[in-house]
Amino acid sequence: MPEITGLGIDLVYIPEFIAQMNEPGTQLARAFHPRELRLATARAAATGREPAYHLAGRWAAKEAFIKAWSSEFFGEPPRLADPVDWAQVWVESDAWNRPRLVLEGELAAGVGNVTTHVSISHDGEYATAVVSLERKTHG
Repeated sequence: MPEITGLGIDLVYIPEFIAQMNEPGTQLARAFHPRELRLATARAAATGREPAYHLAGRWAAKEAFIKAWSSEFFGEPPRLADPVDWAQVWVESDAWNRPRLVLEGELAAGVGNVTTHVSISHDGEYATAVVSLERKTHG
């Protein structure tokens, strides 16, 4: 029987996020999977907004995932790798721009067998994401 075991939400102020992405020497771009970067570049060309605008929602999804995963272990010590390899959790989109969360590498191994659900939204200067984790339980 599937059970929701974690829920996370995050809100990103897009102008501040863009400023961080445009800082000389920033490491923030390393947080994104190459597919996310390519998609943001393509969307920027189509919309006239800069790529960082399109990455803000994906950053919110990454943060929401970490919160959802952490909430599974309430009352226990954190189980996150330090530092987190943010590029191992990324958002892909289908042909209709519906998002799906993908987990890779050590992060995926640490999380285990989980189904993720993600919703991303942009409104004005904000991007938000909600992530839930679903695990199969016996019974």
